[in-house]
Amino acid sequence: MATKTYIVAENWGKGFITNQDSASFSPQGFPANVWSVPVNNRQANLWIAKVLGTVKTRAEAQALVDAEVSAAQAAYDALTEDQKANRAAGRPADITLEE
Repeated sequence: MATKTYIVAENWGKGFITNQDSASFSPQGFPANVWSVPVNNRQANLWIAKVLGTVKTRAEAQALVDAEVSAAQAAYDALTEDQKANRAAGRPADITLEE
């Protein structure tokens, strides 16, 4: 049984996730503007409506995240060894979304 709802919503900055939102249902962000919230949570459902989120299946959300991570990995792989050494972050890691 799924415990997460996945959505796509553009983060517009301040006010996108409020302190109240964080305290109520702890939204989690991923690449490609994918967000997860608990399933069957009234506050999370209100937030989805507020941010004009589009609900996605886990497979659809995973495909979006995979594409974004692959692009970031390709960009990292194209860097010279000197450029890689000067970056604080290493090669982007694969992300697997929870059920």
